Amino acid sequence: MNDEFRQRRERLMERVGHGVAIFRSAPVAVMHNDVEYPYRQDSDFLYLTGLNEPEAVAVLTPYHDKHRFILFIRPKNPDQEVWTGMRLSREEARDTFGADEVYLIADLDETLPQYLENADTIYYRFGRDNSFNGRVIKFWQQLMTSYPRRGRGPIAIRDTGVILHPLRMVKSEAEINLMCKAAAISVEAHKRACKKVKPGRYEYEVQAEIEYVFRQQGADGPAYPTIAASGSRGCILHYTDNSQRLQKNELLLIDAGCSYHSYNADITRTIPVSGKFTIEQKILYELVLEAQRQAISRIRPANSYTEISEIAVKVITEGLAELGLLTGEFEELIKGEQYKPFFMHRIGHWIGMDVHDVGIYQNGDSPQMFLPGNVLTVEPGIYIGPNIQPVEGQPEVDQRWRGIGIRIEDVVLVTPDGNEVLTAGLPKAVREIERR
Repeated sequence: MNDEFRQRRERLMERVGHGVAIFRSAPVAVMHNDVEYPYRQDSDFLYLTGLNEPEAVAVLTPYHDKHRFILFIRPKNPDQEVWTGMRLSREEARDTFGADEVYLIADLDETLPQYLENADTIYYRFGRDNSFNGRVIKFWQQLMTSYPRRGRGPIAIRDTGVILHPLRMVKSEAEINLMCKAAAISVEAHKRACKKVKPGRYEYEVQAEIEYVFRQQGADGPAYPTIAASGSRGCILHYTDNSQRLQKNELLLIDAGCSYHSYNADITRTIPVSGKFTIEQKILYELVLEAQRQAISRIRPANSYTEISEIAVKVITEGLAELGLLTGEFEELIKGEQYKPFFMHRIGHWIGMDVHDVGIYQNGDSPQMFLPGNVLTVEPGIYIGPNIQPVEGQPEVDQRWRGIGIRIEDVVLVTPDGNEVLTAGLPKAVREIERR
């Protein structure tokens, strides 16, 4: 992977030009008292370096004649290493990650300004580390103070996301391979969990089956908190309590995906707890499935996220109107967003190193067009909560529809001539689900 990281840095440095780009590692997160969460590196930092340690800074200086890639890392500390594992030495960091120079993090204030003083722009993304944000501003202010005497130095600070995130949006072959593996593991986890679903079991048992497969197959763990939402809890978009007993004739919405080498999958399936859909459940399920099918069919280069979102909205709105859950002129239902009490979220999101990955959906007044290598989720849904309140002027929802929550989600890769559904191995047709 070293060549992969080097190529990423080179592509970014072409955009940095005569500037300097600074990246800060993620802080250590504390679960409670002195117990830490498993460490997860900042995605931008990891994307460019491969280094998965805290208290580190990466600097890219494309104009420098010797040091184009610089790392600042923690010092070796035998006492701490007994508790938390070995730390890299400067020499090991240089050899392992291909840095031109490695300093200790304690030397940052003294050393970094030397790499900034001849740059025209500082690229840095202001994040949650306010202390480090302040240090970057301080460096810049000091250099601006001397600008009138020297006539050179960084006169602006720009967000690195503007130049880096378009690169991250287009996945390389190596990234796609990791995402395919994450998808395959997640598919197997869902299959195992679905076989265990029956009345009387608990939502957390389904969660346990899924997360067992994640770890057993070598994944990092869940990409996000697993959702196992039965009955009306399927209408809660980010339900994660997973504490209820599964009941006969309910649906179970399972939204779960693993992270594999820091690349993520995201899958949702909705299945009948008793093995068969009720009439109302089946009608709504097939409506959601048709919305997803039509949206995915339009995913190809030169089409847009906006287009597939509009298609899903139209299919769902038309279906709800045919069922009498919405009334009125079709165009007015769309324009007035009368469907929103039933389908309130977007059609999907970019996915990669972050579950909700970086990248824009709208490019000013124009929609963002799909490019080969983009990866996104497609996840239409219909949610009719027990206390649903339709838009004013719309009919009350009959009791037979209430308490039904359905979402179907897959991960889709944009290819040069169309798309590939990376999670296609997990069944979703009614006949396949009912004979599980």
